[in-house]
Amino acid sequence: MRLYQFFIFLCLVIPVISSAEEAAPPPAGELYRNDFSAAETGKPGKEFLILDGKFTIVDVEGNRMLELPGEPLESYGLLFGPSQKEGLQVEGRMLSESTRRTFPAFGIGLNGVSGYRVLVAPAKKSIEIYRGTEVKATAPFTWKSGAWTHLKLEVATTSEGKWLVKAKVWQEGSEEPADWVSFEDAKEPPKGRASIWGTPFSGKKIYYDDLVVRSAVP
Repeated sequence: MRLYQFFIFLCLVIPVISSAEEAAPPPAGELYRNDFSAAETGKPGKEFLILDGKFTIVDVEGNRMLELPGEPLESYGLLFGPSQKEGLQVEGRMLSESTRRTFPAFGIGLNGVSGYRVLVAPAKKSIEIYRGTEVKATAPFTWKSGAWTHLKLEVATTSEGKWLVKAKVWQEGSEEPADWVSFEDAKEPPKGRASIWGTPFSGKKIYYDDLVVRSAVP
């Protein structure tokens, strides 16, 4: 009789535990996350606003990710996540390849189309932080073809009423750098969503994965 009662107890408790695990809240401050593992392959869902480019969700050796074709050789982007003016951090990882002496360019952004973005520019061996089309800060960076690159960008207000824009980039397998590349902006930024960007100058596809938007660390 006791064994039967114990069996009934397990049947009642295990589903509750499973439901609790499935409903586990996201990490503190996290507002958006997409690793594409649950996404259908093909055209991205309505949570993405494609500005230009034939972005698709693909499966590469069992890992799903976002793909930008290697041609035409234009600049492309899409928007995702919540719309906000300040106090956000966006992170993601990207992969592409070079072809002889041609290199791709890719990046991640905040505050919409005319907001901020950090771009990896392998041809210049640097990273560049933009506001709109204007370069505001640069730093040297050695990119590795065919390896995942992590990018992080943050926009927050300062005590002087300005906006601190900072970024960091590192190759997968290496430690995240402690220092940021940054600049202060006295001009109020527009409200907008996070973004990813890509220009396949090398004719090779650009892949995007593990997109995260979180509250900026005070």
